[in-house]
Amino acid sequence: MSVVKGLVEIMSETSALTKLLIKCVHFSAVKHKKQRRMDPDATPYINHPIGVAQILTEEANITDPTVLQAALLHDTVEDTDTTFEEIEKEFGRDVCNVVKEVTDDKSLPKHERKRLQIEHAAGSSHPAKLVKLADKLHNLRDLERCVPLGWTKQRVDEYFQWSQQVVQNLRGTNAELELELDRLFAKHS
Repeated sequence: MSVVKGLVEIMSETSALTKLLIKCVHFSAVKHKKQRRMDPDATPYINHPIGVAQILTEEANITDPTVLQAALLHDTVEDTDTTFEEIEKEFGRDVCNVVKEVTDDKSLPKHERKRLQIEHAAGSSHPAKLVKLADKLHNLRDLERCVPLGWTKQRVDEYFQWSQQVVQNLRGTNAELELELDRLFAKHS
C-alpha cells in the first residue's frame, strides 16, 4: 500500500510542477507577445526564454523548478511592463529573487549595466548563475547563427568579449554549460 501511495504522491507532485511550468511559459509568452528578436527573420522573442530553459534541462540536466521558472521569466521585468511584485505574486519569492539577480536596471546607461553584469556575476546565487550561463549560451549561439539587423562585426566581437568576461566570473557553476561556452569562445577568437 505504501508503494502505491508513494507513486500517487510522485504523480501528483509531477503534475503540479508541470502545471506551474506551463503557467510560467504562458505568462512569459503573454508578456513578450509583441516582441521580436533582432535576427533577419524577426523570430518571436518568447523563443529566447524557452531556449534558455531548454538549454538548462537538456544540456545542464537542471530540473529545479525555481531555476527553470526564472529562466522562462528572466527578461520579463527588464523588457516588458512586468514588475517584481507581479513575479512574486504569481511564482513566489524564490523565483522572484532569481529574476531580480539576472535583471539589468534599465535606468542605467548600457555600458554601466554591462559593467555591473561582470562585477555581480561572481557573487550571484547558484540558480542565478545557471540562468546567466544558459542565457549567454543561447545569445551567443544566436549570434553564431546570424548577425542581428544593424549589428557590425565589431559589435558582435564586443558582445563575445563581454560575454567571456561575465562567464569568467560564473566559473565553477556548471561544467557542461561552461564547456559549450568555451567552445564558442574558441571558435570566435
